[in-house]
Amino acid sequence: MCTLILLRRPDHPWPLVIAANRDEMRDRPWTAPGRHWPDRPEVVAGLDDLAGGSWLGLNDHGVVAALLNRKGTLGPQAGKRSRGELVLEALDHADAVDAAEALGHLNPEAYRPFNLIVADTRDAFWIRVAEDGRVGVEPLPEGLSMVTAGDLNDIRDARIAANLDRWRAAPWPDPDLPGDDGWEAWTRLQGLGPDPDAATPGAGMCFAYDSGFGTVCASQIAVPAPALDPRPPVLRFAAGPPDRTPFRPLEG
Repeated sequence: MCTLILLRRPDHPWPLVIAANRDEMRDRPWTAPGRHWPDRPEVVAGLDDLAGGSWLGLNDHGVVAALLNRKGTLGPQAGKRSRGELVLEALDHADAVDAAEALGHLNPEAYRPFNLIVADTRDAFWIRVAEDGRVGVEPLPEGLSMVTAGDLNDIRDARIAANLDRWRAAPWPDPDLPGDDGWEAWTRLQGLGPDPDAATPGAGMCFAYDSGFGTVCASQIAVPAPALDPRPPVLRFAAGPPDRTPFRPLEG
């Protein structure tokens, strides 16, 4: 159950800001975000070493794509394509509208259920193949949204119920500040573990289960308004659980 926080402010100098925690089996190999695909030199994304796709990335046009599994669908399944391919397919497009249009016509039977967020500084979409096997494409509202392994901002999900109000009340990041200074509140929230008194252990943003499943890395992304080019996006990455691993800037 990965978690993605997306802040949309179309009229702001930083109109798209994202925080993401990746939850996975700790023994599944991966490589930190980079330009890993020679046939896609414009893409910076994390590499799933096992299947060759990604869970989160952005391209040089300012499009961001993030893939989250739906509940009960961890791992590959015989006869199904890797969902990580969808991040790369989304990042083949120069804007979020075109990416959502193309992916809205995919064959849902080819994949296990998923949530896919595709966004740029103007538009953002939630694309999903839900448990009923249908494809859904919905625009994301302005402001802050949260998605995990269920529906967008759905407080029936324990993690969203426990944390959405915290995220909405927290100071927004200021990517213009140096280093960690502009991200302190979001970094703290990304590292929050489960409340020991909570009835549902899945309510934590960052966790580690005895089964080997847990939060393995985290990202922070800010994309500037196109009018401010050539200022580059900000990409910060924690190469381990964010409660104990510092975020470091990645060069695009």
